[in-house]
Amino acid sequence: MKRITTQPNQIWHHDLARMGFEHVSIDPFYWQHHWQDDAYYVFDDGEINTLTKATKELHQMYFSAARHIIKTGDYARLGIDDESAVLIEQSFQPDTPTLYGRFDLCYDGTNTPKLYEYNADTPTLILESGVAQRHWLQTHENLGHAKQCNSIYERLMVEFRALKGRTLYLTAMSDESEDVMATRHLQDIARQSGLDARFIDISDIGFHETQQAFVDLYDEPIELLFKLYPWEWLLQEEFGQHIANGRTTFIEPAYKLLFSNKAMLVVLWELFPDHPNLLPTYLEASQFSGEFIKKPYFSRQGANISLHTHDFSLQTGGNYGTEGFVYQQAQLPPTFTDQHGDIKHAIISSWIIGHGAAGIGIRESHSAITGDDSIFVPHIFY
Repeated sequence: MKRITTQPNQIWHHDLARMGFEHVSIDPFYWQHHWQDDAYYVFDDGEINTLTKATKELHQMYFSAARHIIKTGDYARLGIDDESAVLIEQSFQPDTPTLYGRFDLCYDGTNTPKLYEYNADTPTLILESGVAQRHWLQTHENLGHAKQCNSIYERLMVEFRALKGRTLYLTAMSDESEDVMATRHLQDIARQSGLDARFIDISDIGFHETQQAFVDLYDEPIELLFKLYPWEWLLQEEFGQHIANGRTTFIEPAYKLLFSNKAMLVVLWELFPDHPNLLPTYLEASQFSGEFIKKPYFSRQGANISLHTHDFSLQTGGNYGTEGFVYQQAQLPPTFTDQHGDIKHAIISSWIIGHGAAGIGIRESHSAITGDDSIFVPHIFY
């Protein structure tokens, strides 16, 4: 695993609009602060196999942990109430559709990949990982026979085709541009897969008392709904009280409320102690001698995280944490130096599409805590 400096590739984002992604912003400021176009990471085949194997195994471990929680009823420790538990158990069925999830991994190409967390409910970066970095590779010169660990688009097509014959609604908050961009991208792929795929702002979804169904603005029932909106928010709103009695199938399903809950990291460590891909994680900071990272059960984009090492401490702001925190052994991301001498902290985003590993992307940050100011960097392997 190496970081390589290269000539900026300026044409890829202009081409995206011509490829049919009209919703993609080509504002230079946005891409300058979101995409690293003068560097890339290079892996060898063995490193990619290591990441793929770890991703598959971690995904299966989450299902084992979910089965354990459902069997024992140990929901309270995860901050999950009885009503949410019922939805989780109803959705935890083999034929329940699921689309994707994203593992955040610590990996330097030498040591074993370690799991930071699983963004299993509302992961973003799907457009950057699946399409943008592939187009970067296709338009980049002098990379020889380079390959990319990236079958995201193809696997999304497979998952959408499995829903053929059904109308799929996709929703997000219209004032969250990144979420809308990701949702519109998925809508494009769903339509290419032959689905009647319709975008609807989440504020435009209503509940029809007579039909006992969620409906669109024309009172058409919504039977299948992809939502880029966290379950923990949904269930706290008036909207959420109708879910148990409605006829809507949600993607992602309610059991992702477990998968995306960082308290599951504690359960994983209890069930799989000393597993090479896990970091020790507990509900009490007293388990550590001094180096740990404190994370809310639910949070997004690195909010409300505290990192404590023997040398320094970092803390991010935000509005999360009322449900509780977990304490994970501190494992700093690997660092690389760019052409200006600046230190970059890099983490691997490894994708699950359906139930299979589908590709990776890299995010760089100036901080050891990766937040919403991180920059996406493409990769290749030989």
